[in-house]
Amino acid sequence: MERRTIGAAALEVGAIGLGCMPMSWAYSSSQQRGDRSLRTVHTALDAGSTLLDTADMYGPFTNELLVGRVLRQRRRDAFVSTKVGLLAGDQHVVANGRPGYVKRACDASLRRLQTDVIDLYQLHRADPEVPVEETWGAMAELVGAGKVRALGLCAVGARAARRAGTAGGGRPGAERTGGRPAGARPDLYEQTIRQLERVQQVFPVSAVQAELSVWSPEALSRLLPWCTARRVGFLAAMPLGNGFLTGTLTPGQGFEPDDVRARHPRFTAEMMAANQPIVAGLRRIAERHGQGATPARVALAWVLAQGPDVVAVPGAKREEWAAQNAGAAALRLSPYDLAEIAELPAARGSWD
Repeated sequence: MERRTIGAAALEVGAIGLGCMPMSWAYSSSQQRGDRSLRTVHTALDAGSTLLDTADMYGPFTNELLVGRVLRQRRRDAFVSTKVGLLAGDQHVVANGRPGYVKRACDASLRRLQTDVIDLYQLHRADPEVPVEETWGAMAELVGAGKVRALGLCAVGARAARRAGTAGGGRPGAERTGGRPAGARPDLYEQTIRQLERVQQVFPVSAVQAELSVWSPEALSRLLPWCTARRVGFLAAMPLGNGFLTGTLTPGQGFEPDDVRARHPRFTAEMMAANQPIVAGLRRIAERHGQGATPARVALAWVLAQGPDVVAVPGAKREEWAAQNAGAAALRLSPYDLAEIAELPAARGSWD
């Protein structure tokens, strides 16, 4: 698989990573099976998807434990990314960025992951009660202690930004390769960029993780250019649109109550039907390429086409999906393909 680098330290990973969250958190708990999840992680590593993305809050804790079972056997094959800063309760999630907590959480993650170093330690969410510089400083001390190799920050998403009142008016452009007009506010990630500017003064940011996909391209407006200009790696979360862009979901199929899509406005029967033209466009391109191309692979190839510092991190629970996702790294979209994707209709349904 093609290798890409993260940050000025040039940490190498496969162009397609593996999001491990669906194995333990947020997606249809009845389909979460430990043995199958382990096989999925091994399949991803075999295919060159070296970046394994997890977090202490997934489960909580059980996702790191699962990844740790693989790392015990294959630590040299994997690039481990985990996160700190969010605590999951029964009915809510709260931020904790206190320096003492961050250091204790790192030690706990190391134990669960069965490793002596975390390759990328990401701040899941800044604590509004703690200056982000203090949290980041504690994380930087972990680098100095040899427990962490590099630091990253997860971008504040659309809902959080709007709740915080940081979004303004206007429409972003589509300046990047094959970029689609995002149809959203140009300063959607303004809060994240302000945080990045502040923590960059404390210790270098190696990576930013944010949603980026054909149907959620908002990061193309300002966040990804910010990263590119500073040689900061970009980890594209949810590059398959929570599974919608795979073309395997049926409008009105319904989701289990604990599945995040059961509450997502784009996954109502009406909106899933309304957004089918996006999947149809990806399928047309896949059919032109043949040789195992699928809508999912086209969607992932589009993400990789947005820049050499972009790494796609699709989630997967099954071996066949991990293998299919990894295969997208070999798919090269033509300028014609990218132009066709740019003309697809904007997704309908939002968190507004």
